[in-house]
Amino acid sequence: MQPHSENPLTRLTLTELRSRTSMKWRKYPDDVLPLWVAEMDVPTPEPVVEALAAALRRGDTGYPIGDGYARALDGFARKRWGWDGVTAERSVIVPDVMLGVVEMLKLVTGPGAPVVVNSPVYPPFYDFVTHMDREVVEAPLGADGRIDFEVLQAVFRKLADGGRRGAYLLCSPHNPTGVVHSPQELEQVAALSGEYGMRVVADEIHAPLVAPSEQFTPYLAVPGTENGLSLMSASKGWNLAGLKAALAIAGPDSAAELAGMPEEVGHGPSHLGVIAHAAALQDGGDWLDALLAGLDANRTLLARLLAEHLPAIDWRPGPGTYLQWLDCRALDVPGDPAEFFLERGRVALNSGIPFGSGGEGRARINIATTPQILTEAVERMAATLSG
Repeated sequence: MQPHSENPLTRLTLTELRSRTSMKWRKYPDDVLPLWVAEMDVPTPEPVVEALAAALRRGDTGYPIGDGYARALDGFARKRWGWDGVTAERSVIVPDVMLGVVEMLKLVTGPGAPVVVNSPVYPPFYDFVTHMDREVVEAPLGADGRIDFEVLQAVFRKLADGGRRGAYLLCSPHNPTGVVHSPQELEQVAALSGEYGMRVVADEIHAPLVAPSEQFTPYLAVPGTENGLSLMSASKGWNLAGLKAALAIAGPDSAAELAGMPEEVGHGPSHLGVIAHAAALQDGGDWLDALLAGLDANRTLLARLLAEHLPAIDWRPGPGTYLQWLDCRALDVPGDPAEFFLERGRVALNSGIPFGSGGEGRARINIATTPQILTEAVERMAATLSG
């Protein structure tokens, strides 16, 4: 077994990665370096491999049941965040975070209700919310990439003055900027939401992926969040997106609403997914620490590479997630910079446009890859401007 202290981001070669059949490595031809979708270029953590192998050997491949996920997340949250808010009585397993978001929004809003988001933000917020017949209302982030509370209050007030009550879909840590909301900011979110009758649903899928220099605070851990709702998962922190499972968590005053979630929602998670996620949360802490150190090293590397090769790109390092937000507006490139770098440099980034207001002229890059791939990607991007 490889030691947990070894950086997972340096373990795999490009040839090994290209043998994968997931979306990241199959959407584009082999001459493209994929630094876009939220998959990490890491081996599966050994505790997860062992737990899945044991389940397969005993034929444990049926339907999920029980509170194993909640107990595992509770232990992780107590150790990492000093938070004891995960209980079996106030949580249910759901297929994944976004489907959990949909079900929670159904619990606290009706058809046509407004759902406020901080743009630019994760594109499925728009897609899933509009598909379920709710209206997305933007409260754009400030110039510093953080929540602009004057803007947020103005949006809440306008909705309230129009007699409209809905929900605030909080992304924490924020995707794509990587901002980690402070406890004071979260308290302000709770206060404003309470004042204007907006229910908060927090997508906290990237919670484990916060740089050692920062501290993640669960939304439900701050005062005033008793009627809040949260979604958490091990899928991003340990690269388990293909093993579907997540946990929906309610504040004390929302427990009855969460208990009203239809039973069939709990049939959607993968039993093997629940086993894998629980193993990661219980026994994958050392692996996660090594990953976080590797991501920190890649942030430093990206800073050096951009300063050397693409100084016109404006980038504010985000300590949360492994996704970084690049402002490419100062580059002399036609149209969408992500399309430009794909066509000219064969580097796949996420276009900023689907992230909503504030996304035009930007691109999202996934730094959860090897230092060699990250270096080659930035060098290819720079070559498109000099060629």
